[in-house]
Amino acid sequence: MLSIVLLSTLYLVFIYFVPYSEGVRSGELIKISHKGVIFKTWEGELSQGISGAQIFKFSVEDSRKDVLKKLESYQGHYVKVSYKERFTKLIWLGDTKYFITDVTKEVSPHKQN
Repeated sequence: MLSIVLLSTLYLVFIYFVPYSEGVRSGELIKISHKGVIFKTWEGELSQGISGAQIFKFSVEDSRKDVLKKLESYQGHYVKVSYKERFTKLIWLGDTKYFITDVTKEVSPHKQN
């Protein structure tokens, strides 16, 4: 029994602390919401194409208050997000494997000067 608990704990620690990948994406921030019934999580969407043809769905951890504040103020603007991808979803953290670690406002390449 102890070995099952230990292995489960090691698995969860590995999933949480070791990212599968890290990267950057850009697009128009079209959604940020706090949703859920049992576990309230922050979820968002980034439109990466013309007319929302390609949507990047992401989550934000509750502890990232600075990122959440920026996302809420950048709603509807073109942004660049840094993210880490976990091996799998953790339902108490978010609906996706992609977790935003930073966000900056950018100039949209679709707008004419």
